[in-house]
Amino acid sequence: MSENHMYKTKLKWTKERKGIESAEGLKEIEVATPPDFPFGHAGIWSPEHLYVASAEICLMTTFLAIAHNSKLNFIEYTSEAVGYMEKENSKYLITRIEIFPTVLLEDENLINKVERLLYKAEQHCLISNSIKTVITIFPHVITTD
Repeated sequence: MSENHMYKTKLKWTKERKGIESAEGLKEIEVATPPDFPFGHAGIWSPEHLYVASAEICLMTTFLAIAHNSKLNFIEYTSEAVGYMEKENSKYLITRIEIFPTVLLEDENLINKVERLLYKAEQHCLISNSIKTVITIFPHVITTD
């Protein structure tokens, strides 16, 4: 696998403060200014949602790669994430993202291992390593017992 990758997207304004985001081979998504801002739209993906989601998705995909390499068997992975937007020096920015991953296991003896792998995934997530926003995870590992 090459060390360098490129990800190309396209955006087309449609009306008001909305547009369509696309990339070759992917489903288009409608994007808009969030409802927190003037003329924003509810119910449509915003840059802020996508920013938080990218950190959340990256944690999951990095965990999945590490879990695969560690031959870890688990039943389910889910998560929720919250991004906190604040105004600093007259500029809005997302200062921190909290991610709450939950991993369901059959074997309770693996709980500590899964927690270690989640923290390792946080350290190796390319999105986390690419942004200045502070990302914190709060793992929750449970078993079917």
